[in-house]
Amino acid sequence: MIDVHHHAIPPVYAEALGGKTAIPGVDYPTWTPEESLEVMDRHGIDAAVLSITAPGVTFLEGDASRKLARQVNEYFAELIRRHPGRFGAFAVLPLPDVAAARQELAYAVDELGLDGVGLLTSYEGRYLGDPGFEPLLAELAERGLPVHVHPMTPPSKDLATFDLPPSLYEFTFETTRTVASLLFSRTLDRLPGLRLILSHAGGTLPFLAQRMTYGPTIGAYLKDRAPEDLIGSLGRLHYDIAMSATEYALPALTKLAGTGNILFGSDFPFMPAAHTTENTEGFHAFPGWSGEERAAIGRTNALGLLPRLSERIDKAS
Repeated sequence: MIDVHHHAIPPVYAEALGGKTAIPGVDYPTWTPEESLEVMDRHGIDAAVLSITAPGVTFLEGDASRKLARQVNEYFAELIRRHPGRFGAFAVLPLPDVAAARQELAYAVDELGLDGVGLLTSYEGRYLGDPGFEPLLAELAERGLPVHVHPMTPPSKDLATFDLPPSLYEFTFETTRTVASLLFSRTLDRLPGLRLILSHAGGTLPFLAQRMTYGPTIGAYLKDRAPEDLIGSLGRLHYDIAMSATEYALPALTKLAGTGNILFGSDFPFMPAAHTTENTEGFHAFPGWSGEERAAIGRTNALGLLPRLSERIDKAS
């Protein structure tokens, strides 16, 4: 299998965090490449595409943010060289500085040879459908690069009495919010080649897809903002099944996206190895896919999106 939702914690990144709370309420794991390889080998995962989870490099500003993004991306490139065919990587970008992000994109993809980019659902309270992000998204679409979208802790806060970590439930809503912003800004209509991979089965999108088409019915002012074909737009996106290979999530996701747009993900190490086992078993046990469809979801869909990784695997085999 190919795991497209697999996190890394490079030493330089852990040092920069310096004990800061990366995701409120979440026990921050330790990580080494060797741990990833052991878990991958144990679960039949040939390659994992590494990414930095929230908060990315947003806890720094200016030159410090740009420097850390560069260091992380160079670490990823070196790890790929050390383990040919086993790792790919989504570059981290120093957003919300779009100009700096585009510079780092060029370096990470053209010079380092990384496989795509990782984006968060929001930056400084702005979701990805904000017009300020469109120059970057347009370049990503033009390049045909895969973009892994990972949820961020939401800009707003719950009532103080609602004491649960946002990654337990809010992360799914953040994915939904950022996609809603892309739909109702018509960004997805203008950029049909944008190759987004949404985390965690798209959050709540499979459940809410039809409801979201009612926007102009609920508020006539949305008539001119609604996408031409909302369900069709959602069906063009890609979805990983990290934390989602269950009998509850997979039927709705399969109906929305079709088996050609679903990818395997583990969320290791922020979800422990035991969850990789659970998610892998759920992936294999789901009765709604044929053997051919399961092979596509587990492997060939990802290789089609990630031609550089596919080439490295072929060379290493």
